[in-house]
Amino acid sequence: MSKPHRGRSIRELFARGRGECPVCKRNNVKILYEQEAGGKKFKICKTCRAAIKNGTKSLPVVVQKEESAPEASA
Repeated sequence: MSKPHRGRSIRELFARGRGECPVCKRNNVKILYEQEAGGKKFKICKTCRAAIKNGTKSLPVVVQKEESAPEASA
């Protein structure tokens, strides 16, 4: 059984797959797991992925600004 989140497969990644998790804001953790929220994909750490799967955490939702048309006064 392969192990895609450790060893040889992450050596080619920038900083060997380490960075800051956008959910828990921890530094220098492996951010190898992709999650999608609000039409965007985020790379998050292993513990946040498990917490999102269990329902105890949620991804930061990106709010898209809608362009409102100027109202015509009659």
